[in-house]
Amino acid sequence: MDKRDLSTTFRERLKLLLTRSDLNQSAFATAVGIDRSALSQLLSGASTRLPRAETLLNIAAEFKVSLDWLLGLSQDEGVTGEIRESLEIEEAPDGFDRTLLAKWHAEAAGTKIRYVPAGIPDLLRTEALVEYEAGITNKSREAQAGETQYRIDYTRRPETDMEVCMPRHTLEIFARGLGVWDRFPEAERRKQLLHMAALLDDLYPTFRLFLYDGRMRYSIPYTIFGPYRAAIYVGDMYLVLNATQPVRTLTSHFDNLIRAADINAHEAASFAQRLAAMSFPSGSV
Repeated sequence: MDKRDLSTTFRERLKLLLTRSDLNQSAFATAVGIDRSALSQLLSGASTRLPRAETLLNIAAEFKVSLDWLLGLSQDEGVTGEIRESLEIEEAPDGFDRTLLAKWHAEAAGTKIRYVPAGIPDLLRTEALVEYEAGITNKSREAQAGETQYRIDYTRRPETDMEVCMPRHTLEIFARGLGVWDRFPEAERRKQLLHMAALLDDLYPTFRLFLYDGRMRYSIPYTIFGPYRAAIYVGDMYLVLNATQPVRTLTSHFDNLIRAADINAHEAASFAQRLAAMSFPSGSV
């Protein structure tokens, strides 16, 4: 094959992998171990030179394609390198900076993260709520506080794109002091809602909260880390899906939750403020 044809085929297939990946160019370049300018040169076709063998191997391994396909020597994408297990179960240890969740967030930088929380979203909780919930679950307060701060710091990064979707009634139940929050004082619940409203306003549009009617829709808690993986929360463990199709299926499920939302992201802060303005003695109905 002529070197120019080889270069053209490689460039086309590199562009295809970039499109499939749902990554921006910076994140894609980082994933394969090169800088963005080098990736731009490869995509531009300004030169017929191919990247170093190490870069070719990194691209093939990262996106699970064969070198032959990448270079146009085969029409069969194949699979190269070690294949991850499509399903894993991971424990959720204390100390958020050392957990897989932190690693997965870091790997997904530059992609969209989709999150259905089990309760009040971690990064929107006050210290009082963190301490109260830590006492109920017997989990480390320091670990939970660290997780909250990590998520806030992560969300403030310019490359972050995070969507959260949850049932509206979770906030309404919280405001009324029902369920697990029946012993959380009304004054602290009000502070929590105002704190949430302020953060939602501050972090928008990098962080977007949507609320749907839980009577019409149901979802287990999970997080989708870009195109890479989804982690379903099951108590103190995560059911981790690494295969492409299950991740796409959960992504479609999440998108349907957003379509069904009756409180959209630009309205979420005002909704929290309205709940805070209401009088809800603990356990009221």
